[in-house]
Amino acid sequence: MRLADFILRDMEAILVQWEAFAATLVPAAANLGASELRDHAEQILQAVAKDLRTSQTREAQREKSLGRGARLADTSETAAKAHALLRVRAGFNIDQLAAEYRALRASVLRLWMDDCEPEAPDVDDIIRFNEAIDQALAESVMFFSKQVEQNRNLLLGMLGHDMRNPLQAIQATASYLAALNAGEPVSGAASRLMRSGARMQTLLDDLTDFNRTNLGMGIEVTRATVNLAEALADKLDELRAIHRGRQIELQVNGDSQGLWDGKRLQRLLGNLVTNAIKYGAQDSPVRVTVTGDVTHVHIQVSNRGPAIEGTMLASIFDPLTRGVSDQGLYEQSGSLGLGLYIASEIAKAHNGAIEVRSDANETLFSVSLPRANESS
Repeated sequence: MRLADFILRDMEAILVQWEAFAATLVPAAANLGASELRDHAEQILQAVAKDLRTSQTREAQREKSLGRGARLADTSETAAKAHALLRVRAGFNIDQLAAEYRALRASVLRLWMDDCEPEAPDVDDIIRFNEAIDQALAESVMFFSKQVEQNRNLLLGMLGHDMRNPLQAIQATASYLAALNAGEPVSGAASRLMRSGARMQTLLDDLTDFNRTNLGMGIEVTRATVNLAEALADKLDELRAIHRGRQIELQVNGDSQGLWDGKRLQRLLGNLVTNAIKYGAQDSPVRVTVTGDVTHVHIQVSNRGPAIEGTMLASIFDPLTRGVSDQGLYEQSGSLGLGLYIASEIAKAHNGAIEVRSDANETLFSVSLPRANESS
């Protein structure tokens, strides 16, 4: 018997084995009934049988083996995607999803080969069946991954939104306590609250912007006429208040007027300076230079300290990348590893660029920003 005919004739026996295997995929499958365990298996198998009965040239088979073949019938596409969606919602992981297809492949072929004896099974049917299962699996995995990413982005978005109000209350309370002049213990506690609030705000802003870029929305900028040197000087005053005892120097050369999003560029500078404070030599100042020429304004942030290793330097603007402290240990707390990535995205949003170089003498981040752009 040809494999397509066997699948349609023995559908129930195949589904019983699918259901039995799916039930082992705990904890996600623990509370699922028979219909939920079987899910769209029958529709997937019907589409596979239809594919097996469809004529296929050698060229079409070769293209399919390279992942460039025509998709399965519409019912299989819908079933594979729907199956992936329901498995995500039920709490299955991607390994369990793939295991279902692997078990389905094995059980169908085993049952069919047993049914064929003593005759040999059709080799072309085996090849075609494997191709069809692989295609359905690829579609399910792709849709599963997209759904997981979408769910994660929604979670991050809601988390960022819901954290803002309590964080603002903490910061307002800290400012109120600092203004009371109620003695050193209260002032010290208020100062610690303000520093912690500022760190939380940075983490929250990084998380929100990372989520936007992950969704393909990019960093949003609102341009206005800004004296960049003044805006950045205000940000450095804020950083000096947070990082008491660290020396942060500013030098301004030339005209720094232009069309930018001042708040965003304060954020860019804050991320670069915070990075320099964290990984630079503690007894050496962080130097910020703002230089204006005819068409651009350039920002440089430099610090002394250990050179950044070449491999890390090549990926330093990648998201979720942490640096190495002066003890040679990867930073594990107080950062999501997004600061330099966000700085890079802010520069891009202003049609600018950011670069870094590092040697035994210093690490230098250079940002180049056009004053205005026709597309602005």
